[in-house]
Amino acid sequence: MTGDAVHADYTHDEALTALPEMPLALVLPGSTGEVSGIMALATEHRVPVIARGSGTGLSGGCRPVADGILLAFDRMRTIRQIDTDNQVAVVEPGVTLEDLNQALMPLGLIYPVSPGEQSASLGGNVATNAGGMRAVRYGVTRHHVLGLEVVLADGTVLRTGGKYVKSSSGYDLTQLLIGSEGTLAVTTEITVKVQHRPGASATVLAPFSTLAEIAHAVPRLVGSGIEASILEYIDALAMASITRSAGLDLGIPDDIQAGALAYLVVVLEGTKENRVDEDVEHVGVLLGELGALEVYVLPPSAGTQLIAARERVFFVAKAAGSDDIIDAVLPRAAIPDYLAEVAVLGSRYGALVTGCGHVGDGNVHLSIFQPDAEKRHQLIRAVFAAAIAAGGAISGEHGIGTEKLAYFLETQDAVPLALMRSIKSVFDPLGILGPDRLLGMRGSPL
Repeated sequence: MTGDAVHADYTHDEALTALPEMPLALVLPGSTGEVSGIMALATEHRVPVIARGSGTGLSGGCRPVADGILLAFDRMRTIRQIDTDNQVAVVEPGVTLEDLNQALMPLGLIYPVSPGEQSASLGGNVATNAGGMRAVRYGVTRHHVLGLEVVLADGTVLRTGGKYVKSSSGYDLTQLLIGSEGTLAVTTEITVKVQHRPGASATVLAPFSTLAEIAHAVPRLVGSGIEASILEYIDALAMASITRSAGLDLGIPDDIQAGALAYLVVVLEGTKENRVDEDVEHVGVLLGELGALEVYVLPPSAGTQLIAARERVFFVAKAAGSDDIIDAVLPRAAIPDYLAEVAVLGSRYGALVTGCGHVGDGNVHLSIFQPDAEKRHQLIRAVFAAAIAAGGAISGEHGIGTEKLAYFLETQDAVPLALMRSIKSVFDPLGILGPDRLLGMRGSPL
């Protein structure tokens, strides 16, 4: 499809700062063979190719280029196999998290990676190494992908990995491709681990007077032997916004809300209700000792609604007029000092900065309210610099794409950047895959 036949949804992803772009052509392949043919043709004519899953990314990673092909996987949404004996699923890249988990549910299985948007595609998750709230227990995408089928820039089909869980046989190309944001190859099939679905769960909510207390509490919780599925902090402003948007009343008294600057959300899961109840009691006592203003065990419906509301925080921030949404990752013990510095930086640049994050694995999400583009750029640069100074990185799960490219190139050391570009040149010598993103390369890197 070209021109007016290309729906506007294909011209952008969910990045707030990326302007829509109409591609030279939108192509919807239906098979690996068709992808191979498209890539061979693109190489022959040196036409850039951008791969797109569901378009739920926040970094401009699947935004088209005007002189290139947008390769979208709407027609490749088949779950090719669910192998219960080996506990794996083999899927096409357009399969969404919702698709896969609906198919797994009757079998008592789950794919536990949950980056927050269930319409996200598995292909997109592989591209960005998606994580989410459950990463503290289950890990991120790379911990669950066992094998890939990909098409290289020249149309060559490559298989990596398989249904086995470990290998000591040469370079691990599967792991290299995960997180490469479509700049090395186009994913056409994914083999992922699945596991038994928990039979019981409970949600504990603990308001704290400071975020520093939450950051101090998390290592104690992790070290207690309790395997929480979610350890999430939500600042008071973000909590008020998401509960109001969802029409959710958690029953927290006004005096507790007045004294709470942040909330810790703990989700516990297990095979048996009595075991989860024991863990809840243990966590409640521990949180009380660690300074929680109160500890609430939410009714199942309220707990589910709170997690769903937290997963929709991007759309709440967008509706409120947020000018950008970023993430950074750092050692979890560094989070209080980091957020204190972010507050100072926000004040310096006249911005409101609010957020929440996966405090269990150090991934902080920030909504930036500053309409002045130059002030916002200076603020975000300073925020990312603070994360790196604290031993972190500028993205834990959103990726670099086009919108964080300038910050990445400014902050990345020269040696690893040169090595990444060398790897890119081997996979894609003409530089047609994902130009102008991740590494800032267009055309031949040689």
